[in-house]
Amino acid sequence: MLGDQHVKVLQQISVFLENRPGQLSALAAALAERGVNLRALSIAETDRFGIARLITDSNETALAALHEAGMTAAVTDVVGVEVPDRPGGLAHLLAVFDGVVSVEYMYAAFPGSGGRRVLIMKLTPVDVALAELEALYQE
Repeated sequence: MLGDQHVKVLQQISVFLENRPGQLSALAAALAERGVNLRALSIAETDRFGIARLITDSNETALAALHEAGMTAAVTDVVGVEVPDRPGGLAHLLAVFDGVVSVEYMYAAFPGSGGRRVLIMKLTPVDVALAELEALYQE
């Protein structure tokens, strides 16, 4: 997913869905009909609505399909980070952010390379987060 990089800025699509039966199925069908493949998916919900966060293989096609299906969708920059698949891998990663970067949300994606897993993270401030991550992976 990240290629040869351990850290990469990715574009995520957030889709707002009413919290009623069939909404997620309609989202999946709209993407399938246009041949869009999901790379990562997270769903958060409240009593009235849900937010599906997607990383796809073609955001342009995905957005067109979702809008044609009458869904509200927006693009947000997030950071994909490969983390060692071992106990403490996440703790080690998060320690570099202590006191300087906020993690607004995070979810796991598909496996990365070389025994690593990919986390998708919304980080603030992103420029500080990227500098901290670059320093971490230079070690």
